[in-house]
Amino acid sequence: MSLVHDVLVNAAMATLLAIAASAFAQDYPVRPVKLVVPSSPGGGSDFLGRVLASKLSDGLGQQVVVENRPGASSVIGADAVAKAVPDGYTVLISPAALAINPHMYAKMPFDTRRDLAPVSLVVQTGNLLSVHPSLPARSVKELIALARKNPGKLTSASPGLGGSPHMAAELLRIMAGIDFLIVSYKGSGPGTIALLSGEVSFMFSTPPSAIPFVRTGRLRALGVTTRTRMPGLPEVPTLHEAALPGYEATQWFGLLVPAGTPRPVIDRLHQETLRAIRAPEMKQRFAAEGLDPVGSTPEEFAAFIHAELEKWAKVIQAAGIKAQ
Repeated sequence: MSLVHDVLVNAAMATLLAIAASAFAQDYPVRPVKLVVPSSPGGGSDFLGRVLASKLSDGLGQQVVVENRPGASSVIGADAVAKAVPDGYTVLISPAALAINPHMYAKMPFDTRRDLAPVSLVVQTGNLLSVHPSLPARSVKELIALARKNPGKLTSASPGLGGSPHMAAELLRIMAGIDFLIVSYKGSGPGTIALLSGEVSFMFSTPPSAIPFVRTGRLRALGVTTRTRMPGLPEVPTLHEAALPGYEATQWFGLLVPAGTPRPVIDRLHQETLRAIRAPEMKQRFAAEGLDPVGSTPEEFAAFIHAELEKWAKVIQAAGIKAQ
């Protein structure tokens, strides 16, 4: 009798919780939503976060406020979200570093798969290789030749250890057989400033961080890391075609919330994300910045993250890269 009673009580509690979650989601959101950007202002995550926040605010009927939490290649910002209350009011826009950092750092403050719940893969893109105009290199081949003549003297800005731009630079080092110094900054913004000032020689960065300066001539674009040219930069060749057959390093950004967030809330966020990135004006803006909108389901994004974790584990182990 006791077993039957316990089963009935548990079933009743589960039903009540489901009803409560559904009711909560119907009212959600009733106050502003915080969108955590795990990088400094001016970077690719920041650009995308602000553009998306504006559109999500319209769809959700509440202001979506961007909060920059840079540091440790997005670990600080992601950890803040992983430890936040799972109520849908704290959302993370994460770069590909989310699937790279677990293999870079000996100890992580959170578990990517356990502590974060995927909402949607938002956009994918490549990294843009650009140089300061003073550097005597007008192509990828010329940059490689310059590095070979000056081993260890060229410098590359990195938005953070273990991020997609860092991995793109490491892949260049391996495939081209050259040596240069990678200098880490707290995000794409500070790294881009260093490149603009001539403090460093070149940089791999997300297109939104560099394209405005390329178009005004303050930076020179040499190549993109995708296998095909970017619609927003059709004149810039891929590294694959320019000098290094087989070269490919992609960047992506997705939305996640703390694990335990009610599924109806995740579904609402997913629905509004799709609505936002499929809007004609958003598609046009993404294309201009070299971004390819995706809009996957939470399950598809979870499978994607799993595949990325497995892929980068092998690459990082083979390269012997570890955070200091």
